Amino acid sequence: MNVDLPVSAWISVTALGSVGVMGPVALIVAAWLAVGYRWKYAGAWLALLGAASGLVALSKIAFIGWGIGVRHLDFTGISGHALMSTAVLPVAIFVALLPARGAIRAGGVAIGLLLGVWVGASRVVLDAHSVSEVIAGCALGAVVALAFVCIAWRAESGKLSPTPVAASLAAVVVALHGVPVPTQHWITEIALGLSGHERPYVRASWKAKSYRTPDRRTELRPPPRAAA
Repeated sequence: MNVDLPVSAWISVTALGSVGVMGPVALIVAAWLAVGYRWKYAGAWLALLGAASGLVALSKIAFIGWGIGVRHLDFTGISGHALMSTAVLPVAIFVALLPARGAIRAGGVAIGLLLGVWVGASRVVLDAHSVSEVIAGCALGAVVALAFVCIAWRAESGKLSPTPVAASLAAVVVALHGVPVPTQHWITEIALGLSGHERPYVRASWKAKSYRTPDRRTELRPPPRAAA
């Protein structure tokens, strides 16, 4: 994929969609909803995002542990960065703009979705995910965001000023941007523990159909002696 931005810029973009950034932002959004509006909105938001995150984790575990994917689409699991960015950013902007007119809120949601797609594109540029995996993540994230917007569209406005909400969300993004969270390692450990395999499935060997499940007895067997 040809792009004009330097790799360092794409790395900065992709870091925005990490769980280490979007996770805390999602929790801050839930806190503002609970404090300024109603608990049911916070619960709905966390339930939607949690369900979608669970689907992402399951898709990754299925591939890493058992090699379940779609070869002709180069699909090995839903992109978590794409999901989190397209789900969280539109909702964060929407909640900050809840006291504003409907047209302004809708515009904010659209901007959030575009930012999420941009983060998703960075995953393709950096060869972290295939196009199909990013499309799946962006689509799932958009469903989460738009579903929540529909639920909370008629929330009573005016209880919160946009300024403190936006300031708190921006502060979290700036403070946590680039902080690594080893989610892939955790998912790999879970997948291997559930499948009982010694090593994970990886894209290259899976696409080449050259993966062989390691046999513990074979791996522990000493190498044959050289002929005298």
